[in-house]
Amino acid sequence: MVGIRALKKIWLDGQLVDWNAAQVHVLTHGLHYGYAVFEGIRCHRTSHGSAIFRLDEHLDRFVNSAKVYRMALPFGAPALKEACIDLVRANETPEAYLRPIAFSGYGEMGLDPTQSTVQVAVAMWEWGAYLGAAGVQHGVRATVSSWVRMDSRSLPPQAKCSANYANSALAKMEAVSGGYDEAILLNAAGMVAEGPGENIFRVKKGVVSTPPASSGILRGVTRDSVIRFVADEHLVFQRTDFTREELFSADELFYTGTAAGITPIREVDGRPIGNGDYPITRRLQERYEDAIHGRSERYSSWLTYVDEVHAARP
Repeated sequence: MVGIRALKKIWLDGQLVDWNAAQVHVLTHGLHYGYAVFEGIRCHRTSHGSAIFRLDEHLDRFVNSAKVYRMALPFGAPALKEACIDLVRANETPEAYLRPIAFSGYGEMGLDPTQSTVQVAVAMWEWGAYLGAAGVQHGVRATVSSWVRMDSRSLPPQAKCSANYANSALAKMEAVSGGYDEAILLNAAGMVAEGPGENIFRVKKGVVSTPPASSGILRGVTRDSVIRFVADEHLVFQRTDFTREELFSADELFYTGTAAGITPIREVDGRPIGNGDYPITRRLQERYEDAIHGRSERYSSWLTYVDEVHAARP
């Protein structure tokens, strides 16, 4: 992991403030109880300037996450969209990762978050491929975690809540300490769920599959994009549960996520996946790269252009 280089501005509670002035109190409620929802969004260079990928879909999930947690957002999706665009412009950074976050602020302590004011911020920083450029090209080594993906009866996995990521952090640390790049979590039923911060896809005999929402995954925006790419490639697709053993017997496996992009998995628990080639993964990676960089008209509606001239593009 690379340290974050300070940029110029962060959007906080409706205002662009200097990077070092974006601070909260040590008794901020969300810091103590994990009561926060967030998003991860990417902005990329295109031939028409910087464009934010699937901004509307990300903000829709952000609003829905807040709704699940009974969090009354002081800003709606239109204002948050404008905040993201303004922030990219203010920081003059053409490629970046954006992090909208809403959290219960300083005011009252105790488990009930409704007595604290909800604060909202959008930060951004330069961030390369989460699992590394080499991982995107050559694949990563994964291990099935001893930690189980939390069950929907404990915490709602469809809401992107900060508290959920304590589960992810445990799995990630376990994987790294064992010499692996990333983890794969099973759900309470023993079926494959997802990575700590990524969805997972399996390819077997030309069929592309991914666990359904009922397996306890987060419905990823990149996951949704890949499902569209699979259809456009005229490949057979299934939303289906699969077992740990079916990971080992896959022809290809890959992670998807805003941070990770589309990253092949070359090995799981010491077992090589397939023959080391990723022909279907490569086809999907190519479509993804074309989409995020504005090289495909087919996916142009997924881009929100930052420059004034292109902001109204479909």
